[in-house]
Amino acid sequence: MRKRLALTTAAVVAATAAALLGGGSFRGGDADAVRVAPDVAAASFQSGFAVGDTQALVRDLQQQLRRRPSARAFALLGLAYQQRERETGDPGWYPKSEAALRRALELERNDLTATQGLASLALSRHRFREALALGRRAVAMSPSTARTYGIVGDALVELGRYEEAFRAFNRLAALKPGLPAYARVSYAAELLGDHAGARRAMLLARDAAQGQAEPTAWTEWQLGKLAWAHGELREAERRYRLALAVFPRYVDALDSLAQVEAARGRLHRAIVLERAASERVVSSHFAAQLGDLYRAAGEQTRAAREFARLGAIERRLHANGVRTELESALFDADHGRASIALARRARSSRPSIDGDDVLAWALARGGRCADALPWSKRSLRLGTEDPLKLFHRGWIEDCLGHTDAARAFARRALALNPHFSLLWSNEATKLAR
Repeated sequence: MRKRLALTTAAVVAATAAALLGGGSFRGGDADAVRVAPDVAAASFQSGFAVGDTQALVRDLQQQLRRRPSARAFALLGLAYQQRERETGDPGWYPKSEAALRRALELERNDLTATQGLASLALSRHRFREALALGRRAVAMSPSTARTYGIVGDALVELGRYEEAFRAFNRLAALKPGLPAYARVSYAAELLGDHAGARRAMLLARDAAQGQAEPTAWTEWQLGKLAWAHGELREAERRYRLALAVFPRYVDALDSLAQVEAARGRLHRAIVLERAASERVVSSHFAAQLGDLYRAAGEQTRAAREFARLGAIERRLHANGVRTELESALFDADHGRASIALARRARSSRPSIDGDDVLAWALARGGRCADALPWSKRSLRLGTEDPLKLFHRGWIEDCLGHTDAARAFARRALALNPHFSLLWSNEATKLAR
């Protein structure tokens, strides 16, 4: 299977050029206060980026719908509500988006924009089987619409159906080469352990974003993450700062810069950066990271406060239809309260290499290392160069008394990035001796 996947990805790289777009990956704060035409905004929202003043667009669409309801306006409003979630981190926009999109479909049963919008919403809520079904319905409506193949591929990746996912990305790239296609090819190459291919394709994505602040910032951030994954701290920092220079409100770059500062032992600077990100956008990831930074700095009270805030954020996510089992199971396993049942549910809904890894880690941290090992092996089946997954495998091998294997996997993790985890890099160093 790996050989066939690699050939598929290589074909896309050769033909068109290589972190997924859409589904809430972009969080940039308030957009510039410029009004744009609804159709222009819709095209932007469908790629996960903002154009102009989203709040003003929402007001305009609401007024338009009060005067004259239409499927098109309801569909655009549903997309605008999803953009508001990306800008604020408030999942309360999701039910509003769903209601608007479903109203659009009541008025026009085969409205393509509304169907795509519901599929993207399902991705954002981590409801990948629903996203796949809606994406395939949208493909049936319009087989020549490129964007839908990105949605289908994104869902298939999270469901662990990589060969099908890469075929969908191939189709996207063939129909419309550009930033969304190149970015997905980059992610496919990264999954397959092709770091050079992932970087080449992301550079093409960056070039395709020229002249657009948010897309350019996003691609620079992705290039920084690729550098970080291979321990290139200076290059990672440079890319993150380029992202902020292009789009100063780009909070994901602040979060990643905090990771770099922590790797250099500058915990106070890391805390300042992470706190700035957390104050701008509500995010369970930012809260967890800030709590871990406080704990590493010996500020246990503040750490406990952030972890309590994380719990509140997750409850709000659940209340608005977002599934967080995978993230919660990983956090719990990392923090000494592994829930194997939660990890099994996470893996069931998200049977990807990430789901395999989290289940393996929860089992291991719960004292069931023999049961964990097969899942850990599955999590590495694509050849992905992920230091954390490699460390997990080393830890499990050590738990089973396989000293040589434990040392080998820990060394592989550290060779990629000796600072891969605030929580676990030191433990990997011990295993590698």
